[in-house]
Amino acid sequence: MANDRVLQASLGYFINPLVNVALGVVFLREHLSRAAMVAVVLASVGVGYLAVLGGEVPWVALTLAATFGVYGLLRKTVAVGAVAGLAIETMLLAPVAVAYLAWLQRAGELRFGSGDLSLDVLLMLAGVVTTVPLLCFTQAARLLPLSTLGFLQYLAPTMHFTLAVLAYGEPFHGHDLVTFGCIWAALAIFTVDRIRRTPRV
Repeated sequence: MANDRVLQASLGYFINPLVNVALGVVFLREHLSRAAMVAVVLASVGVGYLAVLGGEVPWVALTLAATFGVYGLLRKTVAVGAVAGLAIETMLLAPVAVAYLAWLQRAGELRFGSGDLSLDVLLMLAGVVTTVPLLCFTQAARLLPLSTLGFLQYLAPTMHFTLAVLAYGEPFHGHDLVTFGCIWAALAIFTVDRIRRTPRV
């Protein structure tokens, strides 16, 4: 919201499942069904249309999708549990976070520890608010059917999209409609294909 990029964040989250498919094919030698191949091509056409005819390369969306895709690939290939994995990730990122906080302190832009206790408490609770749902999702991912999990992946970007257009008033042009239309069609094809291929219990 602060940078008027909620719509691009929504696009990035919509693209992410298809990026996961592409990474699985390239790095894990996973089989790509014909429907999944059509979905990936259709999504690529949508992003390419926005870049060429829309005159805007959706860097935020592409970066978001790529980083989440690589993260998912690493988590899949490294045999570490949810809690242990989160602890390792936190330890690896802690030095970077501390360096960034030190930079903010020098620039006079650090808000934590500025004397406002209520703000400090809220900032500390932000870690809990983001960590607990992540752990719950990781656990739920092992228990839920794949088709249900796939459907839930689209809830967050749908809410992002709705907020961007209706609440924050971000512009939604014709080329955006074509791009999102391609992505939504690709996801529909991909989701139906996954549901059809999921073994019934």
